[in-house]
Amino acid sequence: MLFVWCVLALLTIVPEATGTNAGVKVKLTQTGLEYSRQIGIASIQQKLRTIKLPDISGTETVHPIGKVQYSFTGMQIVNLGLPQSALGLVSGTGISLSINNAFINLHGNWRVKYLRIIKDSGSFDLAVSELTISTTIAVMSDDTGRPSVSMTNCAATVGKVSIKFHGGASWLYNLFSSFIKKALHNALQKQICPLVEDSIADMNPHLKTLNVLAKVDNYAEIEYSMVASPVISNTSIDLGLKGEFYNIGQHKEPPFSPTPFSMPSQDTNMLYIGLSAFTANSAGFVYHNAGALSLNITDDMIPSGSPIHLNTRTFGVFIPQIAKMYPGLMMKLLVKTVKEPTLTFESNNVTVQASSTVTAYAIQPNNTLSSLFVLNLEGSVSARIYVTELKLAGAVTLNKIDMSLAKSYVGPFKVTSLDNIFTMVLKVAVIPKVNARLEEGYPLPAIGKMQLINTQLQVLKDYLLIGTDVQFTG
Repeated sequence: MLFVWCVLALLTIVPEATGTNAGVKVKLTQTGLEYSRQIGIASIQQKLRTIKLPDISGTETVHPIGKVQYSFTGMQIVNLGLPQSALGLVSGTGISLSINNAFINLHGNWRVKYLRIIKDSGSFDLAVSELTISTTIAVMSDDTGRPSVSMTNCAATVGKVSIKFHGGASWLYNLFSSFIKKALHNALQKQICPLVEDSIADMNPHLKTLNVLAKVDNYAEIEYSMVASPVISNTSIDLGLKGEFYNIGQHKEPPFSPTPFSMPSQDTNMLYIGLSAFTANSAGFVYHNAGALSLNITDDMIPSGSPIHLNTRTFGVFIPQIAKMYPGLMMKLLVKTVKEPTLTFESNNVTVQASSTVTAYAIQPNNTLSSLFVLNLEGSVSARIYVTELKLAGAVTLNKIDMSLAKSYVGPFKVTSLDNIFTMVLKVAVIPKVNARLEEGYPLPAIGKMQLINTQLQVLKDYLLIGTDVQFTG
């Protein structure tokens, strides 16, 4: 019956909301932030390796030699390390990043000319130590409803600069090495914060891969845009996503709104995703309006060894008028919802209630249909929901059905006599088809080449909670 078919739409559980209430919530914990720190530091380190120090040249008067022309050229970074770093949350502000005891080692060439004709050259090694960087990163929503980051302030301090010359008359440089150190010190310090800012800005193209509008099938798509700016506390970054199902190309709001819900204060996993019942129910609204929650059931969907088949002979045992009026004919059942189904989350329990009609037809030899009766059907199923890769999937089992006669074209009959037939038909013909679709899954909010690991799912009152760790590939 269709009430089961509706689950297909319902378990499409993903987001949510009208107004400012989120149907889906995402919480990034300090544990997740630590993983982000590792990725971020690797990015900053790569950026700092692009530091370009300009050639330095000039003339100094060195007694008793006189004027000495010098130049430093070809300076290249040979080693760079950021051994100590920390990423923290600043409530209401953003993310703080601090890097301490960083170091940069460079190698270059020197050349001098003095007494007008004497030339000499060699190489040098430059060591920068006790380098510190501190910056604050703002987290916000861009104009597409995706998260974005930007640097709000930065301070960089170059602690020590030492230089060692090799070859030739390198002793000359010791006479004015302090000048060279200062020039290199200033050149380094000017470049660090802009490069850190570039590294932070480089995250935004990755954040823009958030699937804010994910196609589900030919009927539906899910919107995961942010409904408000991120909420930053001392322990987590919380995002509210709209996460609502819509008919493709037609964003019509359902006649109900998301109910506010609060995420638990768990921090074992990197990431927590809360999926509200509103999300699933918006799916039911979408699929019902699209006419997708209907199903034709024919005898070829019944196992050949079944004692019950969709024909007037089987039904004639319970409704003799059918066998008399339409002897030896096959039958077809059409089930469809009369309103959007309703999904409910309770602790460790997911149920779906649906109101449907079932219309029975006799199939004439010329394939025309003769109406037999119409039943009102109230039913419920239980659902098992699980996460597979980046999708939410599920499977359903039938709980119960209640039937009443809406219209009969073959005279009065006792509806309860059909309970076993319809229960069997649902179990062998409809539920396997629904479960096959649910097994394909429905997309969760994701960024780039994200993988979920160590994933756990809990069914709580009014929402699902997914706790997971994350890895990025590529």
